[in-house]
Amino acid sequence: MKKQLFLLLALLTPLASMAQQQLTVGDVTMTINPEKGARILSFQYKGQEMISQLKAPESFGSTFWTSPQKEWNWPPVKEFDKMPYQVEERDGSLILTSEVSPRLKCRVRKEFTTDKKDNAIVITYSIINEGDEERQVAPWEITRVENKGGVIFFDAPLDGITPADLMPFTAANGAVWYQPDEVAQNRKINADGKGWYAYCNDGLLLLKTFDDLQPSQPAPGEAEIQVYVNRGKTFIELECQGAYTTLKPHEQLSWTVRWHLLPFKGNAEPSAKLMKTIKKYLH
Repeated sequence: MKKQLFLLLALLTPLASMAQQQLTVGDVTMTINPEKGARILSFQYKGQEMISQLKAPESFGSTFWTSPQKEWNWPPVKEFDKMPYQVEERDGSLILTSEVSPRLKCRVRKEFTTDKKDNAIVITYSIINEGDEERQVAPWEITRVENKGGVIFFDAPLDGITPADLMPFTAANGAVWYQPDEVAQNRKINADGKGWYAYCNDGLLLLKTFDDLQPSQPAPGEAEIQVYVNRGKTFIELECQGAYTTLKPHEQLSWTVRWHLLPFKGNAEPSAKLMKTIKKYLH
């Protein structure tokens, strides 16, 4: 009975495919595939999916990159984004560790835990300098949702979103709001947030919290919060970044993102009700 209760509240068990791992807290379940870049494949509330399940490459799930992007351009670094991670379970945590990137001389570690009191799944990302020289780097989480409406919101000055007028953001109720639209081009904005962003659609509310950065802390050309909208009605990337850090040889940085997934009864549009719903989770 004890074992069954533990698995219900903080589940770290393999699925039918041994390549996949699950964490569960309350009614929320996250599925991760260590064999495919330790990508988060699914994030569900009572079986209802929140993140993208599209099949095209770079259009689904949630991943982690190093910043700034200009260091590696495109495609994403395969050791971090697509190659297998080593798997370890330690003291109720799931720890996934990448291979070293020969190009960047770093490795990535992802530690997944659950917080029952806060009803959150907590991910701590670490970047480890495995080279013999100093490196400057920042952590960067990318989560994809399908472009099916809803509303994205976070706390930032409207006039500080760049490039200006690229997406129809509005300001209300202590946040800036974007209701996804469809155009025939790829678009991306940068914003100086306040340590959180949220997305509401189809009766679910995704909230993430992380360290609030000062304007000088992001990597060059990057930002604390970014929103990328793929052309057409396909997918959107909800992105957040940590501080740009100098790592001596064999030093590491660690950065934590707390994931919440809540039911929401109301319209997915700018509202005081949405802001009130998330405020108890903003520490």
